[in-house]
Amino acid sequence: MNNPFLGTGIAIVTPYNQDGLVDHEALKKIVNFNVENGTNYIVISGTTGESVTITKQEKKEIIKTIKEANANRLPLVLGIGGNNTAAVIEEINATDLSDFAGILSVSPYYSKPTQEGMYQHFKAIAEACPVPIILYNVPGRTAKNMEPTTVLRLANDFENIVAVKEAGNNLQQYYELLRDKPEDFSIISGDDDLALGVVLAGGSGVISVIGQAFPKEFSKMIQLGLEGKAKDAYNIHFKLMEIVGLIFSENNPAGIKAVLKTLDLCSDKVRLPLVEASSELKNKIESFVSAFYKS
Repeated sequence: MNNPFLGTGIAIVTPYNQDGLVDHEALKKIVNFNVENGTNYIVISGTTGESVTITKQEKKEIIKTIKEANANRLPLVLGIGGNNTAAVIEEINATDLSDFAGILSVSPYYSKPTQEGMYQHFKAIAEACPVPIILYNVPGRTAKNMEPTTVLRLANDFENIVAVKEAGNNLQQYYELLRDKPEDFSIISGDDDLALGVVLAGGSGVISVIGQAFPKEFSKMIQLGLEGKAKDAYNIHFKLMEIVGLIFSENNPAGIKAVLKTLDLCSDKVRLPLVEASSELKNKIESFVSAFYKS
């Protein structure tokens, strides 16, 4: 089966103008920059897209802009998730998903459900969703880890649950998932710093933050990893290590937006309660980008 979630997906930012409104022209620039430089698919309205501060109307407009700019060139994934199961299902039912390869659905946050609660949450979503589902485990944000046994139970029980974006920054957990997963279930790294190692161990790729700023280099690194060319892939990994650390040092997406501003792709504006990267961080990012393109 052709896997649309192979290689480098990007968790695309939502750019704003100085008035704090969505900058649709900048959004088109980021889409085209990624399509033209090797990105394999685009994830809309995830954490990096500041989904929690986007209105329902803005989300519709963002989808429209990205679809138009993409022009069917890359598969699209839509973030639809939350800690209110009924509301997630309501959004799925109210959304035209015909142009999407799948949805990315985050594990419930704040409520801290048990593993059985997580299973029942995603069971209800799977029974309602007409397109493939990528589970999203990010315990640093949800305050509750979705354990490998729960992920694998869902993978085995529902044909339309096809992958997990694992972002626990825990290699042991990745290895358990890779060892025990069904053959046609994909393990996608949600940790830019660990992505190459996960791919070399059998993962399908990454949904990346930094990838949207360095799509040519990052997607090549992941492709080399998929081909088992570890030495060549790690040469790129080592070149990008510093910037990956920098963009997450204060907050995501403040860090990646500072990089994108340096590349003249969008402003670095974020919505409260987030704030822009500090002057110190911006200076480090500018220095890295300048040196990277001189090397």
